[in-house]
Amino acid sequence: MTEFLNVFSGLNPWVVASLVLAIFFVLSFEFINGFHDTANAVATVIYTRAMSPYKAVMLSGFFNFLGVALGGVGVAYAIVHLLPVELLINVEGGHGLAMVFSLLAAAIAWNLGTWYLGIPASSSHTLIGSVLGVGIANALLREFPLAQSVNWQKAIDIALSLLLSPLMGFLVAGLMLLALKRWRPRSRMHRPPRMEIELKRRRRPPFWNRLVLVISALAVSFVHGSNDGQKGVGLIMLVLICFVPAHFVLNPDASAYQIDRSRDAARYLARVFTQHQPALDAQFPASVADEKTDVARYQCEVTQTAATVRRLLGHLDQRNDYRQLNAEARAEVRRDLLCLDDVAKKIARLKALSAQTQSDLKRVRKDLTVTTEYAPLWVVAAVALALGLGTVVGWKRVVQTVGERIGKAGMTYAQGMGAQITAVFAIGAANYYSLPVSTTHVLSSGIAGTMVANRSGLQTDTIRNILLTWVLTLPVAMLLGGGLFWLSSRFI
Repeated sequence: MTEFLNVFSGLNPWVVASLVLAIFFVLSFEFINGFHDTANAVATVIYTRAMSPYKAVMLSGFFNFLGVALGGVGVAYAIVHLLPVELLINVEGGHGLAMVFSLLAAAIAWNLGTWYLGIPASSSHTLIGSVLGVGIANALLREFPLAQSVNWQKAIDIALSLLLSPLMGFLVAGLMLLALKRWRPRSRMHRPPRMEIELKRRRRPPFWNRLVLVISALAVSFVHGSNDGQKGVGLIMLVLICFVPAHFVLNPDASAYQIDRSRDAARYLARVFTQHQPALDAQFPASVADEKTDVARYQCEVTQTAATVRRLLGHLDQRNDYRQLNAEARAEVRRDLLCLDDVAKKIARLKALSAQTQSDLKRVRKDLTVTTEYAPLWVVAAVALALGLGTVVGWKRVVQTVGERIGKAGMTYAQGMGAQITAVFAIGAANYYSLPVSTTHVLSSGIAGTMVANRSGLQTDTIRNILLTWVLTLPVAMLLGGGLFWLSSRFI
């Protein structure tokens, strides 16, 4: 606690107020995320009465916490690195502040609107759209080519993940329900809870169905925390780097081994560059820029790899603790590490490289970012708490939509099991590859797939509203995020 307070002790009141406001914005986004995505994680188990609502949301909050705490930061920084490196390495400047506030305000506005209408919109799509809008607006303002406005390759990977995961949810959940109907066609698990009440049966599902529903709901909460929850972690780290870069640009608790890994990775990258310099100079010629600008100094040119490595090694020479560096040197090291990571990604595209060298460059990138991609425990705890509280407050609207308004008949126990198990595996696979997916889309699509397989039919109005929201979320968030960034940049 003492170390935490020391971080903010030297800041002036305006900076402290702005920092608190920015962190509040991030936690508000995660709180609203609880309305949408975490509510989906417990929607089926609440609707089928497998658990009481408050037990479900409390356990969901706990497993979300575990997911965020144990899930690493791969997904968090997958979102962050949609932004161009040029903006990330200068994130502690005024444009960094405008970036954070713009994308958060846009995401919160859209999420609140869709929640109010009871539509299970995707917080992932909203945030990604806001990030893309900020990146494109930044390129237009600085007259950069749109091809360099965002990390388009990462954007394509994420887009494919967001597109394929609901299709997988629809198909797999439907097939799973057909298998259950073939195995136990007369089982109570194929009755919706309302029919059980009308027949004066027990309000609870059959024991084994209830057990599967509870376990799968908690598993969905865990994988949701390790996927969606990480987005807030990444955003808070951006905020901290903007306002107190001296303390957060690098992991102050990085071990000597981690620093050695980064140092050795930089040396290896320099050797690869030297060996293939003629081909690299031809494929990645230096751009013309004003050498007096900070952007030009850190534009991550492949041709400047040797100079960047020398500067980095000069800072890290015979040092095994980042606390030995002053604030300016830490910022320099962070910029150089991010630049070299970007350079390693570009060099890996060279066709002349052997398969072994390309594989080594992937490990080099991990070693270069091992001390820049991190999150303190209090950040993880705050995000997890915000997710849990959002679930407790806002779960009712989404539970009703998921349980009764997707299909023409109420959801059965078997349908809930199929949708949740499918969601666990789909989101878990995305976590393995550090790709963000939408819990909302996967689970809603899974339930729709079971409704089709059950021949229950789909409610046209609800499906139309959901699909329309899915289609509009990305472009609207891009316009909101880009517009707010353009407007705020006018006052910097």
